[in-house]
Amino acid sequence: MTDTAAFVRNGRLDILAANPLGYALYSPVFDSPASGDRRRPVNLARFIFLDGQSAQFYRDRDGIARAAVGSLRAEADRAPHDRALTGLVGELSVGSQEFRQLWAAHDVEYYRSGCQPFRHPLAGDLDLEYDALEIPADPGQTIIAYSAEPGSAAHQALAILASWAATHQAQRLDAAQPADGQA
Repeated sequence: MTDTAAFVRNGRLDILAANPLGYALYSPVFDSPASGDRRRPVNLARFIFLDGQSAQFYRDRDGIARAAVGSLRAEADRAPHDRALTGLVGELSVGSQEFRQLWAAHDVEYYRSGCQPFRHPLAGDLDLEYDALEIPADPGQTIIAYSAEPGSAAHQALAILASWAATHQAQRLDAAQPADGQA
């Protein structure tokens, strides 16, 4: 999936893995101290509700906030005894009045497919089609894939991000090599 930005997330909205273009698209989330740290995985809900930069990254910030809470509600129905989920909901409730209000509405929403508008710091505004594909072998895990119509402005923006991702990956590989060329 080289022309598609993709990542795998669990029901708590932890990002478990991403392809290079997925890392590039979601670099503001991965770079956010609010999203996660060495002790816990990067989490989309933490970014949305605890990092003010989410309003710049998600052009439909209100819609993505509702979708995130709806996804967490669906996970709470699926796994009502998940202590990590209970802890996340508590953390978000303490840190965000908006989250508390949305959580209290008890709305369940599934993030399945549609158009997600982003404002990326490197690629600018882009509207990407997305599909959420549940992984039957791993209940609670979902692949989120973003794509753009070939030739569109969003497709060109993804190409910019792919180039940036390839450059950064090459730089990381070069930095990992010993200075004397010995492995």
